[in-house]
Amino acid sequence: MKRFPRTEVAGLSLPRMIIGTNWVLGYSHRTPAADKMIQSKYGDKESVASLLEAYLQYDINAIMAPIEEGSVLLEGIRLTEKNTNKKMILINTPVIDVSDSDEGRASAAKTIEECGRIGSDFCLIHHASCEQLVSKLHETMDRLPDYLAMIRHEGMIPGLSAHMPEIIQYSDRNGYDVETYIQIYNCLGFLMQVEVENVAKVIWNAKKPIMTIKAMAAGRCTPYVGLSFNYHTIRDCDMVTVGAHTVEEVYEDIEIALAAIEGRFPEMGSRNSPKHTQLLGW
Repeated sequence: MKRFPRTEVAGLSLPRMIIGTNWVLGYSHRTPAADKMIQSKYGDKESVASLLEAYLQYDINAIMAPIEEGSVLLEGIRLTEKNTNKKMILINTPVIDVSDSDEGRASAAKTIEECGRIGSDFCLIHHASCEQLVSKLHETMDRLPDYLAMIRHEGMIPGLSAHMPEIIQYSDRNGYDVETYIQIYNCLGFLMQVEVENVAKVIWNAKKPIMTIKAMAAGRCTPYVGLSFNYHTIRDCDMVTVGAHTVEEVYEDIEIALAAIEGRFPEMGSRNSPKHTQLLGW
């Protein structure tokens, strides 16, 4: 197997493909029935490990999720590490209490401490939390340095999940202690708050590496279209987060991504149908 190309964030080597987890945790962005279908397949650590081990064959060893102690996901990660004798890089995206009170700060500190205790390498504050801190009037993020200091104190690399692209701009302009960002980015503009071109400009001007998410718009475009677009329109230091529902999908997605990076057509089969187009001979 090829070793997937890598980049570096805060001195830590990362694969340019990060393991996504919506298709393990049950966040289909489609229907409740689809969510249940995902959850029924990944209800135990063994099924999670079988998927993660496919990524590790290409040395794709970084996983992004809100990872909690005692969860099936964490148990699956631990089993994967045991089976492969390889350490996985945990990119944790916790939702924290950002209310401006003693109770809120204590709760946030506890959540961040828990992320550190389970061995998270990165702690990227979830967009649902960090967007509450944004002041568009002043182009700042109130009290953000307090939470970033908590993350550093627990020995993790700090970052932000930035569904709102202004977060990247405000963080860079104010020099906050942030090493990387998560940003939604796909060719369809799915869940993106401004036009694709403007988000691309934000990514290209960011001072730190970007971890893009939703490359295939939660299944609304094919892997060939979504992954080819993302890898061709981001920088060499940036990454694409790619989730899969089966081991076969992992292999397909990796081949398509490698082909995009290497500037070639991927080795992939045609989609099945009762009768293929005769003109193409497939």
